[in-house]
Parts: sequence; structure tokens; C-alpha cells
Amino acid sequence: MPLYNYQCESCDHSFEAMQKFSDAPLVDCPACAAPSLKKAVSRAGFRLGGTGWYETDFKTGAKKNLAGADKAD
Repeated sequence: MPLYNYQCESCDHSFEAMQKFSDAPLVDCPACAAPSLKKAVSRAGFRLGGTGWYETDFKTGAKKNLAGADKAD
């Protein structure tokens, strides 16, 4: 289940909530009980590093150029 960040517009209280995709967004603030919660934008929990992934990264021997083998000359 994904984590969602919420922030209260009344008291600025912020917190994370684990919810299903199908769950309705939370509305009531747990700190002040005001119905003024908004979902906050957060950064991703992972980072893709390096120069990228290529067809040849995990292949050995004759399997190195599979895309080129399909082309007709």
C-alpha cells in the first residue's frame, strides 16, 4: 500500500498515511479535527542512477544483439 503525505491548511500539521488506492482521501486533521486536509506532494522513494539500461547489460555470448538480429538486410 502506498504512503500519502497530508498537510492541514488550518494548523499546518503534516503526516503520512498508508492507504489503499481505492480509499477515499482523508479530510479531518488528527491534530486539530478541522476538515481541511490536503494531499501534499512528495518526492519519490527511489532514485534511478547511472547512464541508463541497455539491451546488452545482462546478456552474454550470442544473445548480445537481439534487436539487430531481427532486422532484415
